[in-house]
Formats: sequence, structure tokens, C-alpha cells
Amino acid sequence: MTGLSRRRNRDVNTWPGFVDALATLLMVIIFLLMIFVVAQVYLGAALSGRDQALNDLTAQVNELTNLLSLERTNNQRMELELTQLTTELSNTSDQRDELRDRAAALASQLSAAELSADEMEKKLLAALANLEEKEAELSTAREKADEQLADQESRIAELSALLASRAAELEDEKKLSTEAQAQVAALNQQMLALRQQLQKIQAALEVSERENEDKQAQIVNLGQRLNAALATKVAELQRYRSEFFGRLREVLGDRQDIRVVGDRFVFQSEVLFTSGSADLGEEGQEQLAKLGDTLKTISAEIPDDIDWVMRVDGHTDKVPIRNLKFASNWELSAARAISVVKFLIERGVPPNRLVAAGFGEYQPLDNRDDEIAYRRNRRIEFKITER
Repeated sequence: MTGLSRRRNRDVNTWPGFVDALATLLMVIIFLLMIFVVAQVYLGAALSGRDQALNDLTAQVNELTNLLSLERTNNQRMELELTQLTTELSNTSDQRDELRDRAAALASQLSAAELSADEMEKKLLAALANLEEKEAELSTAREKADEQLADQESRIAELSALLASRAAELEDEKKLSTEAQAQVAALNQQMLALRQQLQKIQAALEVSERENEDKQAQIVNLGQRLNAALATKVAELQRYRSEFFGRLREVLGDRQDIRVVGDRFVFQSEVLFTSGSADLGEEGQEQLAKLGDTLKTISAEIPDDIDWVMRVDGHTDKVPIRNLKFASNWELSAARAISVVKFLIERGVPPNRLVAAGFGEYQPLDNRDDEIAYRRNRRIEFKITER
């Protein structure tokens, strides 16, 4: 009994262990399923992120491909432009050589034209002198001819009166003597000779008038040619003046108080002088030194036969000056212009190429009565012109 009881106890104890084992296995399976589900969710999220990253990388690759295509297109375009620029540079070089040859030819033509202008001027002066001499001779000849014509007409009138008187006498006497006939024939001969002299004088006058017209036409032609030569000189001087202003603008820079007005270069007085003074300041000397150096460079390029000068004009505002050194704005403007001219001479500009002039307040740029207008009117102007 005791053994049977023990055997039954062993059989009863096996089942709970089996149940425990199954429960443990079930818990393990459930844990594994939970791990599998979590792993599945994580892997799904990871795969989704990788797909998005892959799509982003694909978009970047496509963008880089497009950029590469654009870059290749730009490179091709730049290579084409480089080829075109190389061709244009070659053409420009050829054009530059051609322009250089044309410039040399034009310079030769200009020299020849200048010599021709000088010769034409001499011929014109000689023609004018000859014309004046001819006019004097013609005037004298006309006066003599008029006197002779008056004398001849008077003589003809006298002879006509005498002839009429003699004819009347002959008519009255009803006979002609040999002496009277001779006198009548002589009178007729004299009248014929006088008419011939008058015709010669008239012909001489017509010839003189035609010669005078020819001389006048020659003078007009020479005058036109001389005017053309002078116009060429003026145009050449204008070109050098424009070049001077351009170089001066490059040297002085873009300043509001230094500007170009028409054919003049204008410095505001404050750049060069203090109020009421004609003494150049340090900044003014610096700016004028640049102007003087530029003027010397340009003057070396201007041909000697162009008679040019640099005119320095001083201007003030209309506010009366109040100091002991200058009695009026006119004296102040002239003193400032002279100070500028002296400084330029010291910088090496030839004195015979400079002119100083003072205008006081009588040539304003702005007629208003305010400080802005006064400031604009206080100025120093530089102008290249013919002497």
C-alpha cells in the first residue's frame, strides 16, 4: 500500500511539471512572437526610411545629372564663344593695323593739307594785294575815263553846236566854200575819232570788270579752301580738348566739386581756396598738379601749328567781399585766376599757353539767391581755345 501510494504520488506530480513546462514554452513562444513583431515593425520603419533616402538620392542624382548636362552645354557654349572671340580678336587686330595705316595716311594728308593751307593763305594774301592794286588802278582808270568821257562829251557838244552853227550859216548863205567843207570834214573826222575812243574806253572798262569778277571768284574759292583748312584745325583742337578732359577726368576721379560744363572744366573754389583768399590750399595744389601734368602730356601731342591757349577764368558769387586785401569780387576772381596760372607755370606749363581772366560775379551759372547757387557760382573754369 505504501508503495502504491508513493507511485500514485509520483504520477500526480508529473502533470503539474508538464503543465509548467508547456506554460513556460508558451511564454517563450509569445515572447518570440513579440520580438518578431517588434523586429518586423522596426525593419518596416527602417525599410521605409531607406526607401525615402533612396528616393532622395535618386532625385539628387537626377539633379546632378541635369547640372552636369547644363555644365556641358555651358562648356560647349563657352568654347564656341571662345572660338568666336578668337576670330573677332584676329579681325580686330587686322582692323587695328588697317586703322593704323589709315591714321598714318591721314596724318600725311593732314600735313599736306596744312602746307596747302599755308600756300593758299599766301596766294590769297597776294591775290588780295593784287586785287587791291587792280582796284586802285581800275578806280584811277575809271576816273580818268570819266574825265575823258566828260571832256569828249563836252567837246562833242561844242563841236555839235559849232557844226549846227556852221550848217545854219551855210544854209543861210546857200553855199559852201572849200574851207568850210574842209572844216566840216575835219569835224566829222574828229567826231568819228572821239566815238572810236569812247568805244575803246568802254571795251577797256568791260575787260577790267571781267578781270575783277574773275579775281573775286578766285578770292571766294581761296577763302572757302582756307575756311575748310581752318575748320580742320578747329576740329583737331576740339579733339585734343576732348582728350584732355577725358584724361583729366580719369586722373581727378568722379568728384561732385569738379565737373565738365560744355567745353570747360570747372573746379569749385572751395577745392582750391579758402573763403575770401587767393592763396592755394594743399588740396588745391594737389589737384592742380594733376591738371598741370595732364596738360603737359597733351600739349606735347598737339601740333605746333595749332595756336592754342588754356584760359583760366575766375568767378565769384555776388556776396560783397569784406576784407582789406581785395576791394571787390572782381579783384578776387582775377587774383585767384593769376594764382592758378602761376602754379601751373611752376609745374612746367609754358607761360605762352596760359591766360588768366577774372569775371567777378557777372557770369553766374545759377541766378538764384541761396547758398546752393552761391556755391555753384564760386568756381575756377579751364578752357582750351584758339589764341
